[in-house]
Amino acid sequence: MSGTLYGVGVGPGDPDLLTLRAHRLITGATVVAYPAPDTGESFARRIVAEYLPEGLREIPIVVPMKHARFPAQEVYDRAAAEIAEQLDAGRDVVVLCEGDPFFYGSFMYLFARLEGRFPVRIVPGVSSLGAVTAAARRPLCAREETLSVLPATMPEHDLAARLVRTDACAIMKLGRHFAKARRVVERLGLTGRAVFVSHASLPQQICCPLVEAPETAPYFSMILIPGKDAHV
Repeated sequence: MSGTLYGVGVGPGDPDLLTLRAHRLITGATVVAYPAPDTGESFARRIVAEYLPEGLREIPIVVPMKHARFPAQEVYDRAAAEIAEQLDAGRDVVVLCEGDPFFYGSFMYLFARLEGRFPVRIVPGVSSLGAVTAAARRPLCAREETLSVLPATMPEHDLAARLVRTDACAIMKLGRHFAKARRVVERLGLTGRAVFVSHASLPQQICCPLVEAPETAPYFSMILIPGKDAHV
C-alpha cells in the first residue's frame, strides 16, 4: 500500500498562521519535502522549523535562483522521483508549500507528476494575497467589483492592458520588476489608491502608500490597488 502525498500550505511566514491541520500533519510527519534555493535556507522550512519532529527524512527541492525560464523541469522530475520512492515504500510525504499550494505554488509541478499514481491531499494555507490585504488593513473589492491578480513579470504593455480592465488589483512577484510595475501604476493614474506591502506577517514587514515605497522591492512583496467601492 502506497503512502499519501500531502501538499501543505504553511502560510506567508508567521508560524501562528498555520492551520491546525497543517500543524498536525507536520508534527506527525516522517518525510517532508520543501522548495529550497541553491544558496541559503528554505523559507518554507524556516516557517515550520520549530514543529519538525526529530529523525525526520528531508527532501530539499533545490531550485537554482536564476533569471532563466521557471520552472526547471528537471528539478521537479528529480524531486518527483525521490518522493515517489518514499510513497512506494508506504511512507506519507508532506510537501511544505509557502502560502497556499495552488496559489502560484510550485507544488503544482509535483502534483502534475504524481497525481493519479498516488493518493494526494491538498491542505490549503493562508495565501500571500490574504496576508498582504490584512497587513494593509484595506478591503480589496466590494459589491460587483472585479479583482485581478497580476504577476509583475508580465510585459509592460500587457500589465497596463490588464490593469485598465479591472476594478481592483494585486500585483505580485515584484522583485526586479518593481520599477516597471510602479511606472505602469503611475502612468494610469492609480498611485493614489496603491499600497505597497513586503514581507507580510513577518517582523520586517513594510506597509505604506506606493508613493512612500522604497526604490527596490523583494520578490515577496505586492502592490495593492483597492477598488473604488472598497472602503471602510
